[in-house]
Amino acid sequence: MSDCGTRFLADAATTTEPVADAARELVAGLGLRPWGEVAASVYETGRLVAVAPWLTGHHQRIAFLVRTQRPDGAWGPPEGYALVPTLSATDGLLAVLSDGRAGTELLAPVARGLRALVETLLRADARTLPDTPALDLIVPALVDTINGRLAGLKGAAADRLDRAPLPLPAGLNRDRLRAVRSAVAAGAALPPKLAHFYEILDAAPPDAGPTLTAVGASPAATAAWLSVAGPAAGPAAYAFLRALIRDGGGPVPCPAPITVFERAWVLSGLHRAGFTVDPPDSVLESLTAATTGHGIATGDGLPTDADTTAVSLDALARLGRPADPASLWAYETADGFCTWPGEDGFSVTTNAHVLDAFGQYVSRYPDADGRYHRAVDRLSAVLTGRQRADGAWQDRWHASPLYATACCVLALAEFGRGAAAAEAVDRAAAWVLDSQRADGSWGRWDGTAEETAYALQVLLTVPTTVPRVDAAVARGHAYLHESAARQHPPLWYGKELYCPTVIVRATVLAACRLAGIRASGVDRSVVDCGYQSTKTAT
Repeated sequence: MSDCGTRFLADAATTTEPVADAARELVAGLGLRPWGEVAASVYETGRLVAVAPWLTGHHQRIAFLVRTQRPDGAWGPPEGYALVPTLSATDGLLAVLSDGRAGTELLAPVARGLRALVETLLRADARTLPDTPALDLIVPALVDTINGRLAGLKGAAADRLDRAPLPLPAGLNRDRLRAVRSAVAAGAALPPKLAHFYEILDAAPPDAGPTLTAVGASPAATAAWLSVAGPAAGPAAYAFLRALIRDGGGPVPCPAPITVFERAWVLSGLHRAGFTVDPPDSVLESLTAATTGHGIATGDGLPTDADTTAVSLDALARLGRPADPASLWAYETADGFCTWPGEDGFSVTTNAHVLDAFGQYVSRYPDADGRYHRAVDRLSAVLTGRQRADGAWQDRWHASPLYATACCVLALAEFGRGAAAAEAVDRAAAWVLDSQRADGSWGRWDGTAEETAYALQVLLTVPTTVPRVDAAVARGHAYLHESAARQHPPLWYGKELYCPTVIVRATVLAACRLAGIRASGVDRSVVDCGYQSTKTAT
């Protein structure tokens, strides 16, 4: 699917199928998708077009890039988020022109992409660009690649395209890219997270081999390795790529696989909303590595991280398998908890999820070591101290403040300690109330079902005796039904913004259930709640 569950939500919202049945179906499907489900990526697809034209689906990927170009010549979301996908798509199509096997039909989209880069995207100051992972590596790498292709063009393409070298954004240089490439070439041990970007590092990953499924949970990194080493060097990785291409009809997603990440977020979110979920044993077992060592990773090919570990622990606890969250101590820092050691920045949502994990444990084991209780106290203070003046939170793993705000509010409302935590929840709810759109939705750029679901989760922490809140919830609930056929934009941080399809489906289902209960006056403890009709909800 090219959007986050449009067809699924439309089916659920326009039939009598209860939300509980839809959630059970979603959970049952977790075990059927070994790599998770993510919407197609412009960046990754552009990289496959450029570095792996030998892979099946090449022409479908070219068509995808042409089809998804915006009228202004860029690709991807608004603002600076368009820079990385536009560089990748432009370079991919330019690579097709450069190899001499394409006609002139790609000249126009390449020219529009170059124009968007020169006139808008590359004019940005680096300090204003979004903090997407490795942007300071990807941008100079692709600018250099495009400049090299432009310089080598011949024939009609050379005559009809502006071949002036592309500049780098002000404040961005090639120093880190050169240093990382030199270290990789010298065989230095680099942070495991850099495997996610091997397609721009001009070297093979050190742990590549016949049993490796994916390099850095990235189709582009995997394809770049196989293009050099050959499919026979990595039969498991080659099978992985072919399966992704088959499932996506040519285009590929990123990140992939996201097996644990998807399962943890879906199970934790649905159970928190009151659903009775019964995941397959294999799905539960896949989360148990969170209880040992340094925890668990989002999926094969990525390093362990505190965020996925914490949500996995929370999910296990909610499903009756509580475990000691000692694996999270490896991520404790002077500021709170890092997503992984050496993280560039701070994530409030990681810390909110860590609060969930520790909160679950001490609520079940009140006699737990004092260190665990102190962690809950400390995280309550960390989160309230990071709240914006307007009442919201913003995070480095999601473009919308509604995601961060929902994560922090849910953790503080359930496990936060002290008057400051309660006050922070109230302030967040006030911000959400004031930011509702005229059509009942919420959203950073436009109203979306995903962001509306987060807003409803925040508001549903407020008692039902507040008429303004109840009215806002009813309007948001109605919007979720009315917007079921709309596409949902990518909002999660990766190399570019991406959409974890099944997680978004679960988020919307959870909000629909809770809003339906509020609208119908049923107690929140009721387990089975069908979709309320728009008429009933209002």
